[in-house]
Amino acid sequence: MPCARAGRCTCATTSDPTVPDLDPLVRRLRAAGCVFAEDEAAVLAATADGPELELLVERRVAGEPLEHLVGWADFAGVRVALDPGVFVPRQRTAFLVELAVDRLGAGGVVVDLCCGSGALGLTIAHRHPGVELHAADVDPVAVACARRNLAPVGGTVHHGDLDHPLPDRLRGRVDVLVANVPYVPTDAVALMPPESRDHEPRATVDGGADGLDVVRRLAGRAPEWLAPGGHLLVETGTDQAHVAAAAFATAGLAPTVHQDEDRGATAVSGQRPRDPVP
Repeated sequence: MPCARAGRCTCATTSDPTVPDLDPLVRRLRAAGCVFAEDEAAVLAATADGPELELLVERRVAGEPLEHLVGWADFAGVRVALDPGVFVPRQRTAFLVELAVDRLGAGGVVVDLCCGSGALGLTIAHRHPGVELHAADVDPVAVACARRNLAPVGGTVHHGDLDHPLPDRLRGRVDVLVANVPYVPTDAVALMPPESRDHEPRATVDGGADGLDVVRRLAGRAPEWLAPGGHLLVETGTDQAHVAAAAFATAGLAPTVHQDEDRGATAVSGQRPRDPVP
């Protein structure tokens, strides 16, 4: 059960004499395939003890995502509430947040589509206070989770497929449209770690035959929402990026492929042309 995401824990370690010895728990988690067993042990021990802790450990060893068990994820330094069945944000996806923030000005309009828990929009709002934030997802469970996360930063979450539930008043006004769309090819879903394959909705990872079905749909619809000079940002696999960039170009967006080798992250941005100066 290899862990699908990397996360560094800020909980106290066993060097603190008030914290019980976590070595047996670490060994159990490591034997189950948890790459970051020390961090996970600290998080679990800080969440529960006694029989309740044992139950959480048994469920984690059986493959349930740590974040679903404890009810939150640390995403790019922001705590994001998570409910069972909601997609767990991957640490590499913080690259999209950085690209988005770099493209925002004061009072910008941000839309987070396929928002899941709302992690992208929430983190953008923390780093760029004052944005007008909208998010949307087709899954009502994810929408409820995102509403809890985004209400404190003034975000509005809509229920529906891709851009369909967005209010008309946003057309032509969006400065950054960010979307962590599914991009795993259908045949590769079976090869994913069980914690994702068995505990996250398939629609959050399955992107069709080549993984880019939703990317193409989004590219075709984004230009009507983007402000002149606005940007669409998505994450892809490295081998998919140039195909995604071609889809952006076909939709009239100027594409750029971005790489973050340290995190193993690839993103594609597409900019709507600015209106010509009369």
